[in-house]
Amino acid sequence: MRTTTPDTPHIRGRWRRVGSAAAATAALLVAGLGTAAHATAATATTTHKVSAKAVAAQVAKAHVQYEKAGCGATPKKGFAACDALRVTGGTTAFMEKQAALKGVTPKTVKPDAASDSPTGYGPSDLQSAYGLASAAASNGSGETVAIVDAYDDPNAEEDLATYRSYYGLSNCTTDNGCFKKVSQTGSTTSLPTADSGWAGEESLDLDMVSATCPNCNILLVEAKSASDANLGTAVNEAVKLGAKFVSNSYGGAESSSDTSYDTSYYKHAGVAITASAGDEGYGAEYPAGSRYVTAVGGTALKTSSTSRGWTESVWKTSSTEGTGSGCSAYDAKPTWQTDTTCTKRMIADVSAVADPATGVSVYDSYGSDGTGWNTYGGTSASSPIIASVYALAGTPGSSDYPAQYPYAAAGTSALNDVTSGSNGSCSTSYFCTARSGYDGPTGWGTPEGTDAFTG
Repeated sequence: MRTTTPDTPHIRGRWRRVGSAAAATAALLVAGLGTAAHATAATATTTHKVSAKAVAAQVAKAHVQYEKAGCGATPKKGFAACDALRVTGGTTAFMEKQAALKGVTPKTVKPDAASDSPTGYGPSDLQSAYGLASAAASNGSGETVAIVDAYDDPNAEEDLATYRSYYGLSNCTTDNGCFKKVSQTGSTTSLPTADSGWAGEESLDLDMVSATCPNCNILLVEAKSASDANLGTAVNEAVKLGAKFVSNSYGGAESSSDTSYDTSYYKHAGVAITASAGDEGYGAEYPAGSRYVTAVGGTALKTSSTSRGWTESVWKTSSTEGTGSGCSAYDAKPTWQTDTTCTKRMIADVSAVADPATGVSVYDSYGSDGTGWNTYGGTSASSPIIASVYALAGTPGSSDYPAQYPYAAAGTSALNDVTSGSNGSCSTSYFCTARSGYDGPTGWGTPEGTDAFTG
């Protein structure tokens, strides 16, 4: 990581275009989210007539404050930090939307105060935004998405159960074989030391897999520390245990050791490995810089009058916070990457939501960061979302490096091209500024279904 967090960043919130209350209810039912809690909320909205324009106007008032998760401090050489940002105050776009639909005053997020209900995007929102509702309902059975993080989250399985129960998703437990938690050596009993900050990161990752690929099995591999070597060893263990999709929501400064880390930890043919592009604006970090991973940038979601119902721009909060991107100083350019100004590996490949103002709902109950329902942002959300889209698309070819798949779909309707916004200043415009086609902050864009993520 390259810089420290601004003291109190404020972000303009955003939300999707909202139609009638009936449409909102239908979207929940299509996504399989018709729980009692959602039915009650849907009933409440039917009694208050409100136009999409009025809801959008209310949502535009949203603003939040946030902080780096406890695992996000600038790491020393040879170590990584997580790319997670936790909302600590203000009114999220989700909360503004709910208030507008019900005709009530929006609530606010209170720092370190438990919330009894979600304050950010849920499964139906993510599936709608990325055209995944049908695939999420039908695909993913038998596939395993692995999450690699540092240290132990003692409440991981319990918190996952709370998230899935609230949203009406099927049980995913150790007993039914859907969930498994191991150390970097594969042990289920000798686990690392518990850590509150990394527990929040782990909850974020597990919940994003659940939201995007609810039928997938989930493997959580916990490294004994946040060193590059231990995290890399955990990646190898995930692959050894059969995961074909591995998400890494962490990163650190590039170094001359990266090319050796590539071959030791991240070079796994037939496995889709994703890595967060970073949260500190323009600049490259590792392992997103590995030629063998899919580097995932971050976007902000807004309401839209288009048929999609969503639009995206590069996520940038300030000069030191936003999605990472850039030209690697060390890693060779993969053959499928064809931009001409960066002679080495360019970050990113694709992207997904990361703006904390349009952040995702997460349930975490462990330690000082564990305050119940939270809203998280950062490219720590983007990486597991994209890993799960790969899982929805099916098992990669045994000799493939799936980072190349989106390049074969470049410029097609399988990807939502992000053409506005920047994450900083750079001498080569597309390294930090969105444009039509490929650019550094968002790659080739965001998923529109699964076609861009299969060979």
